[in-house]
Amino acid sequence: MQNRRMDMADNSNRKLPVGIQSFKKIREDNYLYVDKSDIIWKLVNSGKQYNYLSRPRRFGKSVLVDTLEAYLEGRKDLFDGLKIMQLEKEWKKYPVIRLDMSLAGSTPQAITSYLNDAFHEYESMYDIKPLPTATLAVRFKRIIITASKKTGNKVAVLIDEYDSPLQHSWKTAEHKDCTDVYRDVFAVLKACDEYERFVFITGITKFTQISLFSVLNNLTNISFMPEYAPICGITEEEIKENFSPELYEMSKANNWSAQETHDMLKNYYDGYHFSRRNMIDIYNPYSLINALSSHEISNYWAASGATSLIPKFVDDLELRLKKFDHCFIMRNTLELSDVSVGGAELFLYQSGYITIKESDEFGYILGFPNEEVKQALYEIVLPTLAMRSESDIQSLQACLYRQLGTGLIDDAMKSLKALIADVPYSNKKLSSMDMEERYRLIISTILNAIGLNVEVEHMIATGRIDMTVKTSRYIYVIELKLRNNGGKDAATEQITNRKYMEPYKADKRKVIGLAIELDEEGKGLLDWNAIE
Repeated sequence: MQNRRMDMADNSNRKLPVGIQSFKKIREDNYLYVDKSDIIWKLVNSGKQYNYLSRPRRFGKSVLVDTLEAYLEGRKDLFDGLKIMQLEKEWKKYPVIRLDMSLAGSTPQAITSYLNDAFHEYESMYDIKPLPTATLAVRFKRIIITASKKTGNKVAVLIDEYDSPLQHSWKTAEHKDCTDVYRDVFAVLKACDEYERFVFITGITKFTQISLFSVLNNLTNISFMPEYAPICGITEEEIKENFSPELYEMSKANNWSAQETHDMLKNYYDGYHFSRRNMIDIYNPYSLINALSSHEISNYWAASGATSLIPKFVDDLELRLKKFDHCFIMRNTLELSDVSVGGAELFLYQSGYITIKESDEFGYILGFPNEEVKQALYEIVLPTLAMRSESDIQSLQACLYRQLGTGLIDDAMKSLKALIADVPYSNKKLSSMDMEERYRLIISTILNAIGLNVEVEHMIATGRIDMTVKTSRYIYVIELKLRNNGGKDAATEQITNRKYMEPYKADKRKVIGLAIELDEEGKGLLDWNAIE
């Protein structure tokens, strides 16, 4: 069953597990498997009975749970050739009860229906006769006890995406009733501890006081532990060990060098950190596997629906987004707090939109992990900020991206002019900002949303550049000036006299200065000057 190593010229039989969450299918159908089995063995045999892991969606939690299930069921055949074979000697078979709460809907009725159906299957498996008046909690307790007694072994309970119903019901009238169902049913886990070998729960956000955590207060949160930092996701070392043929094929398909291919993947999908004591870089596995399979750099994670819950947890994202790229949070808030009271930063971290950049005795510094996430967030806020529907601006965005990418300055400025017409004047949320700051926010948002590398207010020795924008062929050094503050002439003079373009002249890309004149009453872009 071991994945055989192949040289770069012989990889036609290799299969990447795109969208596959079944460990059994991956192993039996010979898909490539990034071996985490040694970490899994350590987790199960650590002596900690109740464990919780938080990771963003599409980060491999379900594959992890599936692998745990296979290991705990003693499926030695599925692990042939993996690291765990050097560690596990007994391969004992435990009864496993597994619940996937992502299938449970977002109402108390839907949760009850899902649990009723799941419990019925286990009752049939262990020949348990249902009691007519038994509650879900009583049925769950009987399943755990009976499974243990009939098999002679303690039970493993695996609960995947525990918080899915709670996320979707948050800020609705039904949320309290949903948490009540959780509180009643999952209190059983603590009451049945003598019959349980191992309990493992995964989620994204952490609802501590009002659901599962309030009744299972002996749960160990392994989410920040250094030894489990790489348990989900893919590390640099794992890419080198597992994906060399795919990197070669992707570089060949795009006419990139091996280093350019690596750097593109790292820039777009790497950068996650999950422990201040182990700052190993982690790639988003869903996006990385999709990119290697299709040979295309794209926003796979965002396109899978990753950003759908942001409006429930973050207010005024369009105005606050820049602040989230370098924000501070106390250690206890990040590691212990309930997402419902922990603020926008906590939700954005737990959901994978920002990650740990640094830490010290005062807490954490958080920021965007990579370009994929950054672009996805700017794409979300742009329609709100520009006061246009998404469909109204897509064509203009596409034109602007191509025009800046190919150096068609006049055409690009006309597209930009159309995108920001009257927005600073009309958008009341921007009223607390001065006019130039409003323009800077909107223009940088537009450029970030189309996937360009944007740096706002970049400090150099001679001054502060309003904006630098990098494409594959050009670097644009942009200075913004209101007409009543000298307009394009003053902006041109500032770029020239302060030598704003000099730091970029060593780059192989062509450097262009853009002096942009804006209307002081907020009615848009008036004129521009290109400097070469």
